[in-house]
Amino acid sequence: MIKIAVLVSGSGSNLQALIDANLSGQIVGVISNKPEAYALQRAQRAGIATAVIEHKQYPNRESFDAVMHQQLLDWDVDLVILAGFMRILSAGFVQSWQGKMINIHPSLLPHYKGMHTHQRVLRTGDAYHGCTVHYVTAELDAGQALAQGLLRVATHDNESSLAERVHALEHLIYPQVAEWICNGTLVHTPQGVLYRGQPLTEPVQFAKL
Repeated sequence: MIKIAVLVSGSGSNLQALIDANLSGQIVGVISNKPEAYALQRAQRAGIATAVIEHKQYPNRESFDAVMHQQLLDWDVDLVILAGFMRILSAGFVQSWQGKMINIHPSLLPHYKGMHTHQRVLRTGDAYHGCTVHYVTAELDAGQALAQGLLRVATHDNESSLAERVHALEHLIYPQVAEWICNGTLVHTPQGVLYRGQPLTEPVQFAKL
């Protein structure tokens, strides 16, 4: 059984979606860089081990990441899931977990990397928006896209309503991708990513128009 750790910084709604999905893998631990993160309470209610590693207690990213890395090793983790973890990870940490760490980003990557994606979509006037689950690489939001949730931008959408709609879509596709990894539907190999035994050349699309 695949052992999963989830990294969080905030309320943990995506963590809750993962817990509620009853994955065939096991969430063995949740790490937060903020002791007040509500996500920690969600984990504790579900009987999941938690660890608080405050980035402010470390002189640089590398030393903070080294402590996180050791905690993941102590839990014997196979898959790291970033769920609202608001820290940029060091290149060394990312390299250590290459092909074993995923993130979800609120845009249809490669469009709108970084912050304020909903605002940028509305300003540009795009007809479609969504979210992307991708492998984490040292370059921000640039790892291979595994799946995308797609929605149509409504004429009445504002930044808040669009963020809420995309967030709901995240709760659908993130557990699905996690389950694919747990049950072997999606496999990272040295030659590339396989989906149902075939090379994954484009992200799997989920549409909620």
